[in-house]
Amino acid sequence: MLYTNKGKNKLNRTLATIATVIFLFMFAIATLFPIYYMIISAFGPPVESAAESYSIIPTSFTLDSFKFFFNFSPYSLRWILNSFIVASTTTISNVIFAGMAGYAFSKIKFPGRKALFWILLCTMMVPYQVVQVPLYILVVNILKMSDSYRALILPGLAGIYNIFLMKQFLASLPYELIEAAKIDGCSHGRIFFQIVVPLSKTVLAVIAIFTFMDNWNTFFWPLLVTKSISMETIQVGLTNFRFANTTYFSPMMAGATIAALPMFILFFSLQKYFLQGVTVGAIKG
Repeated sequence: MLYTNKGKNKLNRTLATIATVIFLFMFAIATLFPIYYMIISAFGPPVESAAESYSIIPTSFTLDSFKFFFNFSPYSLRWILNSFIVASTTTISNVIFAGMAGYAFSKIKFPGRKALFWILLCTMMVPYQVVQVPLYILVVNILKMSDSYRALILPGLAGIYNIFLMKQFLASLPYELIEAAKIDGCSHGRIFFQIVVPLSKTVLAVIAIFTFMDNWNTFFWPLLVTKSISMETIQVGLTNFRFANTTYFSPMMAGATIAALPMFILFFSLQKYFLQGVTVGAIKG
């Protein structure tokens, strides 16, 4: 009887493992299929990709769609450059400003610190779509900054979530370390750049990855504040391939593939820091 139960338990664990593997395999296919479809559409013949009999198994590869993408508009490269400028600037500013704000909220005692931090946390509860209208009125109607890099960059200079993330990470940093640096005559600026930043490379890399991805992929805000085609980002520029009666599908997928390339490069180049950032809370202690 005892041997029979052991055999049933082993069989159940094996079946559970097989079911889990099948589920994860199907989930991986569903997740990766849009990327696969984008790539084969970009490298496939332009005529086939828009046909009703289009096959998901590529029969031939060509770079015609990429040539069409760059020849379609004189601003094709400008769209990519605009996205790179906006995403890079906001990433650098978030790493600096969110890091400094997180250090201030975590390690510097000043009047109203807790109240100010709770106010910032409350603003995280407000949906992003709700603030779009007042933000648009402020940037376009009051500050007169429409159709410029300032309009694209300023609203994203410092993210509240990044400040919260940095503050929570620095809460685990011992106060004794900061006090020892003060006794040695270090100012807060020197403490931050020479002590806190080297110890926070993991969380700063996570902030950089998420901020760059968010600003590179954003669509709605650049669509609102840009008027000329030369100031559009790559995400907005791809809409120019759609017309009333047709869509240049393959060139659009070629542009989307080019737009996705920096994301892959950034993620895999900082993958080590990203994985450390995910597990830092679990292994601490």
